[in-house]
This record gives sequence, structure tokens and C-alpha cells, in this order.
Amino acid sequence: MMTLDTIREELGDCRRCELCETRTTIVFGVGNPKADVMFIGEAPGRQEDLGAEPFIGAAGKHLNSLLGIAGLRREEIYIANVLKCRPPNNRDPLPSEIEICSPFLRDQVRAINPLVLVTLGRFSTQFILKTDVGISNLRGRVHMTGRFSVLPIYHPAAALYDPQKGPVMEKDFELLGALVAKRRKEYGLK
Repeated sequence: MMTLDTIREELGDCRRCELCETRTTIVFGVGNPKADVMFIGEAPGRQEDLGAEPFIGAAGKHLNSLLGIAGLRREEIYIANVLKCRPPNNRDPLPSEIEICSPFLRDQVRAINPLVLVTLGRFSTQFILKTDVGISNLRGRVHMTGRFSVLPIYHPAAALYDPQKGPVMEKDFELLGALVAKRRKEYGLK
């Protein structure tokens, strides 16, 4: 099995798609390499592109506050994105970009081997669950893909733009806390 260091080394100074022309840096992923919970977003934003770390802008601050609802801390989770480079002007990822970049995410998931995958937003949810169904119809329920429990949740930025999503996200993070506790118990972990 590949390690995160090996995957990052294989990614190198990636030039596999045109995003390499407009990015500042590759945003590989960050967190506990033995995390029980892995969060997956869609792509780095401006702050992430500058800081080389996922979820460090306003959406990241909101994510950090939501983690407490689930009884989690940022230090104990792992966070990555489907794309490792920022699309220009934060546009949606293109299918070709997802296809090129997704093997690295798959390898990250295998290397971390979490109990729970949390997909943040439409693109990561549709990629992980291999569906075209929208996030609104998938969130709030646990899905299985292989041995992974998958919990789709709105992207933290969604609540910043639509305050009505705030209580919904809080409820989803409560569900996440219960799911993590259940999975840890199943595996005899604390």
C-alpha cells in the first residue's frame, strides 16, 4: 500500500492538466495520516492555493467550528480535495480535470483507510458515490461505498452564502459525531 509521502512524491510538480498553468501551488491534503474521518472537498480556493492547505479560508474557519459539534478536532481528521489545484476564478471542476486528478485522491483514501468519508459539496459527493444525484437529495443520510461509510454534507461555504443551510449543517455534523462513535465502537476503538 502506498503512503501519503509516496503519493505526494508521485504527484510531484503535476503538469497533467491545464490547471498547472494558473495555480500557485499544489494543495495535496493535510491532517492525521491515521484519521478515522476523512473530509473531501472539491478543489482549493484562493486562500488554499496561496497557503498550500485545504480549507484555510472562510469556509475552513466555518468547518473548524462545525467539527466541535461532531466531537472532532482538526488535528485528528484528514482533509483533501478531489482536485489538487485551484480552478481559475474558483470555477467548477471540469470532468477531464476530475478524471486526471482523482487517482491521487483514491490513493489518499486507501493510504488513510478511514472509518468515515465526509464529502463536502456536490462534486466530491457525486465522485465518491458515483452518482449524478444532487447533494440536497443525498445529505443527511449515511451511504456505503465499499467498506466506507460516506456522509455527504453541504460544502461549508454554502452556509456562508445561504444562512438557512447553517442549522442543516449543524444537524449533519451531529449525525457525523454519532456515526463516528458507532464506527469506532464496531472496530473496538475509543
